[in-house]
Amino acid sequence: MAEQKRDYYEVLGVDKSADEAAIKKAYRTLAKKYHPDVNPGDAEAEKKFKEASEAYAVLSDPEKKRQYDQFGHAAFDGAGGMGGFDFSSMDFGDIFGDLFGDLFGGGRRSGTRNSGPMRGANLRTSVRLTFEEAVFGCKKEIELTVKETCNTCNGSGAKPGTSPETCTKCGGKGQVVFSQQSFFGTVRNVQTCPECRGTGKVIKEKCSDCSGTGYIPMKKRYSVDIPAGIDNGQYVNLPGLGEPGVNGGPRGDVRVEALVGRHPIFQRQDFNIYSTVPMSFAVAALGGEIMIDTVDGKVIYDVKPGTQTDTKVRLKGKGVPSWRNKDVRGDHYVTLVVQVPDKLKPEAKDLLRQFDAVAGDSLNAVQNATSKDEGGEPKEPKDNKKKKFWK
Repeated sequence: MAEQKRDYYEVLGVDKSADEAAIKKAYRTLAKKYHPDVNPGDAEAEKKFKEASEAYAVLSDPEKKRQYDQFGHAAFDGAGGMGGFDFSSMDFGDIFGDLFGDLFGGGRRSGTRNSGPMRGANLRTSVRLTFEEAVFGCKKEIELTVKETCNTCNGSGAKPGTSPETCTKCGGKGQVVFSQQSFFGTVRNVQTCPECRGTGKVIKEKCSDCSGTGYIPMKKRYSVDIPAGIDNGQYVNLPGLGEPGVNGGPRGDVRVEALVGRHPIFQRQDFNIYSTVPMSFAVAALGGEIMIDTVDGKVIYDVKPGTQTDTKVRLKGKGVPSWRNKDVRGDHYVTLVVQVPDKLKPEAKDLLRQFDAVAGDSLNAVQNATSKDEGGEPKEPKDNKKKKFWK
């Protein structure tokens, strides 16, 4: 007894009311999942792929879909009076044209060569900038090797006095079609002609100056305006200075990447600048003026008395200009850190001890706390050893 086929709509997972786009989308999903090239040696995946392909072959054709909706599978096995349907003889070129492009990186199937004007390729290069150059903008020069039309052959690539000829392999179409048999029938594939590389023309006698390419590589220097506020990794675009186009198409662009160096003091985040500035204990305690470095130069800041270490200060408008509007700038955020001197003269140490004695006697706080018991009498530490709270 022959195996009963599943309903085609059930196979694709769509309703009977599904339109052409929905049917195609469902099939593409299944085909990608179960394609034999994706599942080598998997008989079950191959079976599901064939089943989905058969369902799509019927439901994607309006007439066959109408027959299937009326008679079911009988419409194609000769029992429904429709003369049957030979699935194995179908041409799946159209069905898999764009599917193979998604699966394996190929292009879409096309019946004609794209012989219209094509834009040239973009060229990429980079420039190194200092932190300040990126903040305020500057001018830089770059050197590139670009293709220019060969003056000897005027870009044809052919020896002077000759012309490119129509490609005999593709007949000037730029593409060749070949068919191959597979487990699901005959598949027609279209690929770029290997003889003319899609141009439809071949050069029998090449120009000696450009070796048949039609272009001569030349070194050129360009001046680049680096806008204020550009950040590391961003690009400046130079339109129309890239590779030449094909068939009269426009040239591509040159994209210049900014490589911004590190700054010893400043750090950048978006359009804001961050830095750390030391201040003496005296300034932190009593208040006073300090100098803060910014990208605009030094500024004087008045520290309030009693300022603690890690206090954050905002210098409005001292950050990076916006790339779109250089008059709009970010801010500069400064972290104030109390700087402890590591070398003191004996006189300074004595004065510091006197200051500490009248400011809370912090130097003897631990000794005072552990040398008296609850009654105020002196207390001897156990084992005459000071307890340590560190390892």
